[in-house]
Amino acid sequence: MTKDQLRKILRSMRRDHVAQLPDSMRRLVFHRPPAPLLDLVPEGATVGLYRADPFEAPAASYARFFLERGHEIALPRFETRNSAMEFAQHSDPFDEEDLEVGPFGLLQPSPEAPVMEPQVLLVPLVGFTAKGDRLGQGGGHYDRWLENREDVTAIGLAWDCQLAEDLPVEPHDRRLDAVVTPTRLYGPFA
Repeated sequence: MTKDQLRKILRSMRRDHVAQLPDSMRRLVFHRPPAPLLDLVPEGATVGLYRADPFEAPAASYARFFLERGHEIALPRFETRNSAMEFAQHSDPFDEEDLEVGPFGLLQPSPEAPVMEPQVLLVPLVGFTAKGDRLGQGGGHYDRWLENREDVTAIGLAWDCQLAEDLPVEPHDRRLDAVVTPTRLYGPFA
């Protein structure tokens, strides 16, 4: 099975799973990182997160949590659909007034927000394995950004239904350091 075929199946499973969750449950999950995950986030580290689409594991509460713990927060920013992903400061995860709609239709920091280098990056995914392999959206943005940043801790956020027994892995695919679901923390992986 190709990665694109697998993405289609996993996206459908994720969409069906999220659609069945009551709104109250969606607001409760991913509200606060599990305690063991905090051991992967050094004091003072800049934490990179993402703006979730309606079916991705939400990261907004984590942004507020880490800001309140004294971390600077960064979100992906794209100048155009073809430009490289960079991270820029997200200073207002409570009201989000420092964000604007980017070329992919998601909120992102304004062009005036300073570029930042996260030391810890929470990443979205379509699928993952219990050993930390990740299948992304297919654009390769996170793989390219992480490519020469071996020191960055990459943590996936996912719904339990996104767990796959096995995923096709290519040389450029980077294994995650951990994956958080509503019911479990996978990793940290050595």
